[in-house]
Amino acid sequence: MAEEKVVRREEVPEESTWDLESIYSTPEQWEDACRELRTQVEGFQKYKGKVVSSASTVFQVLEAYYDLEVEATKILVYARHSSDVDTTNSVLQERSEKGSQLYVDFNDKTAFVQPEILQMSESELAQFLQSYKPLQKYKQYIAFIHHRKDHILSEKEEALLSRLQEPFAASRKTYSLLTNADMTFKTVKDEKGEDITVTPGRFITLMAQPNRFIRKQVYESYYASYEQFSHTIASILSGEVKAKQFEATMRGYDSARAAALDETYIPERVYDQLVEKVEKNLPLLHRYMRLRKRLLKLETLHMYDLYTPIVQDVQLPFTYEEAKETMLSSLAPLGDEYVDIVQKGLNERWVDLYENKGKDSGAYSGGSYGTKPFILMNWQDTYTSLSTLTHEFGHSVHSYFTRENQPPVYGRYTIFLAEVASTLNELMLHDYLMKKETTKQKRIYLLNQLLDGMRTTVFRQTMFAEFEHFLHKHHEKGQAITKDALAKAYKELNEKYYGPDVITDDAIAYEWARIPHFFMNYYVYQYATGYSAAVALSDAIHKEGKPAADRFITFLQSGMTDFPIELLKKAGVDMTSKEPVQVTMKRFEDTLNELEELLAE
Repeated sequence: MAEEKVVRREEVPEESTWDLESIYSTPEQWEDACRELRTQVEGFQKYKGKVVSSASTVFQVLEAYYDLEVEATKILVYARHSSDVDTTNSVLQERSEKGSQLYVDFNDKTAFVQPEILQMSESELAQFLQSYKPLQKYKQYIAFIHHRKDHILSEKEEALLSRLQEPFAASRKTYSLLTNADMTFKTVKDEKGEDITVTPGRFITLMAQPNRFIRKQVYESYYASYEQFSHTIASILSGEVKAKQFEATMRGYDSARAAALDETYIPERVYDQLVEKVEKNLPLLHRYMRLRKRLLKLETLHMYDLYTPIVQDVQLPFTYEEAKETMLSSLAPLGDEYVDIVQKGLNERWVDLYENKGKDSGAYSGGSYGTKPFILMNWQDTYTSLSTLTHEFGHSVHSYFTRENQPPVYGRYTIFLAEVASTLNELMLHDYLMKKETTKQKRIYLLNQLLDGMRTTVFRQTMFAEFEHFLHKHHEKGQAITKDALAKAYKELNEKYYGPDVITDDAIAYEWARIPHFFMNYYVYQYATGYSAAVALSDAIHKEGKPAADRFITFLQSGMTDFPIELLKKAGVDMTSKEPVQVTMKRFEDTLNELEELLAE
């Protein structure tokens, strides 16, 4: 099989890179911004001890704080996004370190604001809100911090925790550098004896291709490298877990999970209900695995057989130009304004498109208030890349709507909400293509893609959530986080989730080592909850049309103007109930039924 060479960063055409110059035109301008921020942060110290001296002062302090926060975040985004596209460049790494440290300093020197506000009782703050109307802008912000009042520490302790964020982040940075810059993977041969370069950015594409011999080689090469470094990665992960537990204990939480979910205002029962409902529906996943095994005509189904399409002679390749047109058409039910924003992003270099040497693997939506909502991609001409691009534009349009409609204080939203916006886009893409495609084989391909999407986003991410909870519980019990303990637990979870028809090869026991989300503190479960909410919302859009689409746009525009659970309720989904996850399981079953019926024709 032919393959393209992985190019150096400087070889990537400018039009295929993201427009970081729209933040700062030169690195020198970024340095000037750093100096200016330091000066302004020092000037902000005049408010120390005086934040609640009057209602107007509270307003003035919060206005000044969020002006500084916007600038600090822009500085950080420019630095991190620069280094993310070339982790081999030491100058960019140094800039990223400097930007991170400056952000830590900003948080440290403004840490007095919340503790001073929380010195006031709720009745005193209510009186301030009533007596000074401009302060109403921050009413929900005050509700947020009062929600966590018992866990916000003294000014001195908050400043200390703020300073600790940089050393706490060392585990994540070390892991990123190890896996993106230092680790290499054994080159494998195709059927013609030609070399195939294995990289994180190409792994899923290679695992989806039809030649089983190549898949097996790629799989073994990839996980052999992670196994080689598994002692190191386990130690790095242990440091991350200990840091999160330390901070949770400092703030008076019973566990790291309690702290993480409370930070995003999510009840712990949402997490437990997700795991409970998905586990009860594992027989559906086992049934799908049996079908996959039969359709691939395999005596044994291995983990390296799970990504290849069950219809081997059908592909849905998309050039980038074709992908853009398809994506825009699929999102039309969300309204003209939504589509226009996506087009704006395509025209104005929001997207850093192609893989290059040293670039972070995978994809994400980034940026901040005051910047474009950038998208990092590692594009391949595949349906998977089209789906990923559509997913990331869901995040970026959410960011755009929020920042256009809300002040900086509400200009961010939690990941719990973010995954709803992005996953809904994926579902809209699938439904559009299913309506467009009339050939049996292509419809089978798309149904397979949807089932695999639900497998990887709901079942698999819930499995990750179980593993992450095991990690923290293991530490809480005083047990060491070692390579062997992690490998054993991870392999057992794979056996439970995928069932008796899948051979859980020894290599899969080290997959945990390649999952960066385990360094993101109870993050992964939100992919599964987000998918569940998105299924409910997309169903409503198809059934109701414009009214449901308008509710969705209002949700995107709302940012963090209310608690996440309440914002989703306004959009039409109650995530404190078991219904959204059960509805998603029903859609998985219906899709599986449709696929089996189509295959039987």
